[in-house]
Amino acid sequence: MANQSKENWYGRIDLPTTFDNLRYHQVVACHEEVSELAFVPTIGLIGFSCDEGVKRYQGRVGAAEAPAAIRRALSNIPWRAPQPSKLKDYGNILCEESLETSQKKLGEKVYHILRHKERAIILGGGHETLYGHYLGVRKMYGADVKIGILSIASRFSLHSYDQHTTSMSVMKQILDEDDHVTCFACGIGRYTNTNELFQRAEAYGVAYLCEDELARGELQMMMDEFTQTCDVMMISLCMDVLDVAYAPGVSIPAVCGLEPKQVREILQVATRQPNVVSFSVCEVNPVHDQDHRTEKLAAHLTNIVMMGLLQTF
Repeated sequence: MANQSKENWYGRIDLPTTFDNLRYHQVVACHEEVSELAFVPTIGLIGFSCDEGVKRYQGRVGAAEAPAAIRRALSNIPWRAPQPSKLKDYGNILCEESLETSQKKLGEKVYHILRHKERAIILGGGHETLYGHYLGVRKMYGADVKIGILSIASRFSLHSYDQHTTSMSVMKQILDEDDHVTCFACGIGRYTNTNELFQRAEAYGVAYLCEDELARGELQMMMDEFTQTCDVMMISLCMDVLDVAYAPGVSIPAVCGLEPKQVREILQVATRQPNVVSFSVCEVNPVHDQDHRTEKLAAHLTNIVMMGLLQTF
């Protein structure tokens, strides 16, 4: 665990300073600076500096550097949340031991954030971030609660893990271990996944929309149906769902991926659901980014989620 300082939070300051012209870097508080007073709608932010799952899958490593990069990109975005509201930064989980141990530590931190009645935002990390994210939600809500995972990704992440888990086996791992999880995958690449993976998705009861099926009406209908199947809902955004023209800085760039406005619409529809408690953004790879495009887009989409979640308290 690494404590988060203000070093990644800096940007423009508009004068005279009022609540109406604040930006992220002016409202964020590192957790040790925060006094626990009366309840205020709050976002709890935690980074997962890890790409061990990507490495195991033989993808391009570099996602461990993403939490700091996304924070920097968030810093200068105007804070347009309802008043009063707060943003706490809980620092980073560092993958200094095994991947499995690090995922458990992330789960503990997500649980801690949710237990304090905050909405949890996780800045990954490779797609293995999702497993730690899930562990925290499960611990918070108990074994019998039905958890819905909205996965916005081009890949099902249902690969086998006979030798060890990877970033591409994380959804299968969750579904194998937990009968009280349901999944809705948005943006699935029709020619990114093999026939075996589509068959496996069907066998596991994974609902999905391919990248060429994201019509507004069908998305809303499936989202409404999905929400009714779960008690609480968590969202995972894998940035490689976006076309390489918009998101070059990922482990496996997508050809014919989604456009940013499509992903924004999915997130806007999803965060209007009252049972959403957490969100993770994965697979930003600053090492391979160009002009910080992927980092900035991840920050913009994370901001959309934060603003949506703060409206549902």
